[in-house]
Amino acid sequence: MEEIKVNKRGFFWLFNKYWFTIKGLNEKTVNPDPFLQFDQWFKDAIKTGIPFHEAMTLSTISPEGRPSSRVVLLKEFDGNGFVFYTNYDSRKSKEIDQSGFAALSFFWADLNRQLRIEGMVERVLEDQADRYHQSRPRGSQLGAWASPQSQEIPDREYLEKKANEIKLKFNNNKVPRPPNWGGYRVIPDRIEFWQARADRLHDRIVYSKIKEGGWKIFRIAP
Repeated sequence: MEEIKVNKRGFFWLFNKYWFTIKGLNEKTVNPDPFLQFDQWFKDAIKTGIPFHEAMTLSTISPEGRPSSRVVLLKEFDGNGFVFYTNYDSRKSKEIDQSGFAALSFFWADLNRQLRIEGMVERVLEDQADRYHQSRPRGSQLGAWASPQSQEIPDREYLEKKANEIKLKFNNNKVPRPPNWGGYRVIPDRIEFWQARADRLHDRIVYSKIKEGGWKIFRIAP
C-alpha cells in the first residue's frame, strides 16, 4: 500500500477543519465582546496558514439600489471597527459615501468558518491614512498616484505610461499620500459567526448592537 504523506500545513488543515466542525460554536460560551471573538478566529486563521486570511468581500449599494461586491484586504481592526484602504474616487468609495453603509464577509474554508459584518462606514483620520501609506512598498505608493481607479482607460499602455510619469515625478523623494486615497472603517452593528457542522446543521451566532450599549447575542437557524 502506498504511504500517504501529509505535510505540516496539511496536518494542521485536517486537524483544524474537523476539530472546529466537531467542536461547534455555542452562544453561551462565545466571548461577550464580538471584537475579541473575531480576534480569536483571526488568530486561528493565521495559525492554520490560510493564504490571504485577511481577504474580505466588501459589498456596497448604488443610489439605484444595485449591489456590488469586491475583495479587499483588512489592514487594521480594534474595538472601533474594521479598516481597509482604497481610492476615494473608486466605485466602492462613491457608493459608501452616498449610503453610509457597507457589509463585509470572510470565508476561511480551511476552518469551515464564515464571518458576516454589517454597519456604518466612516473615513479614517488623515494622519492614520498617512501612516499606513508610508508603511506600504514604494511601488504601491506610486501606484496609488498612477491609477484612476474604476475609471475607463484606453489600454494597458496608458496605465504604464502614467506610472512611469509618477515615478519620474517623485524620483527618489518621499512619496506623499494622494489626497484622493485613504481608509474606511466599518463600524459594525451586526456580526455573524458561522461554523459549519454535520448534516448542514451549522452554527450561526449573531451579535446585534443594542442602542443602550453592548451586544445582544443569539442563535439563528442555518
